[in-house]
Amino acid sequence: MTRSPHTAPPRQRTPGRGTDSNPETRFDRYARVAEDDGWAVSEDEDLPTLRTEVRDESPRRVITRNTSPDIGFDRSINPYRGCEHGCVYCFARPSHGYLGMSPGLDFETRLIARPDAPARLETELRRKGYAPATIAMGTNTDPYQPIERDRRIMRGILEVLQRFRHPLSIATKGSLVERDADILSEMSGQGLARVGVSVTTLDAGLARTLEPRVPSPARRLKTIERLARAGIEVRVMASPLIPGLTDPELESILQSARDAGAVAASWIMLRLPFEVSGLFEDWLEIHAPGRRDKVLARLREMHGGKTYSAEWGHRMRGEGVHAALIAKRFDVAVKRLGLVEHLPPLRCDLFQVPLGDARQPSLF
Repeated sequence: MTRSPHTAPPRQRTPGRGTDSNPETRFDRYARVAEDDGWAVSEDEDLPTLRTEVRDESPRRVITRNTSPDIGFDRSINPYRGCEHGCVYCFARPSHGYLGMSPGLDFETRLIARPDAPARLETELRRKGYAPATIAMGTNTDPYQPIERDRRIMRGILEVLQRFRHPLSIATKGSLVERDADILSEMSGQGLARVGVSVTTLDAGLARTLEPRVPSPARRLKTIERLARAGIEVRVMASPLIPGLTDPELESILQSARDAGAVAASWIMLRLPFEVSGLFEDWLEIHAPGRRDKVLARLREMHGGKTYSAEWGHRMRGEGVHAALIAKRFDVAVKRLGLVEHLPPLRCDLFQVPLGDARQPSLF
């Protein structure tokens, strides 16, 4: 949990959360500042525990298109809005502002599920003139966050894509992806699917504060091993790398993932959009005060004096001596370990619209 040194004492217990503050978004007309009213909360006071709440949403479409020149896909699906994993550095936190909620605690505890996503997806894939290309999953929030265990929305989406023989890629930190190894193994064998597993650090203690509800680093390496054993093509994503904090682990992360069965690797530098920057600086102040100045100085060096720049082609890696050094270290390690950065494109030529649908299969 990250408690901002600038906020009043909490009125609820927030165990296992990345933050317990709820800062405003850039869309809010007014800013609210929490002030201590003098009625201090005793440390032994039995405060209620904040629980995760989930609301359902029924979107008209589930495939989101993008034209970003520095992203290797043009379409994606997100079964959920918000993410219970609670990674304090998550670049997707500001997206909750579009819903009138905070990128802070709201992002972790007020989630939106899309139970109709599999049916909507099937409708979109059946549209005349639809041209297949890899659908990326986990691009904003994790499709295998804890609520997927009961909701099974991601499972339903995979079943649709499997029937249509549609290519997909998955990015996740969740070990729940192992549940769907039966579908992913078959699709991977046809050149239709691959999975990326994010490993930010090998330090379990550090991971517990950075990513409070994510499986431990060792557990994620086990996930890589189990997926690879099932014949699924796995990429390790050393993302995000935090300069001055986790970047010394780069080679160890790649080595451990290769030994577990990963065949490819990638990395992205820490990204701190406007609303996330304050949350992460508070986290540094509380959990790594001795590293705070170094981390922030490295980030400013990479982004022209700011902690982040959203420029195309720049935002993922930064620039300058330190960014170039990390890129070189990655290239050398990947070559030494026999990993690859670029895998062949997934197949689109197998795409076929089934005669029937899940509710009314074809007789032929």
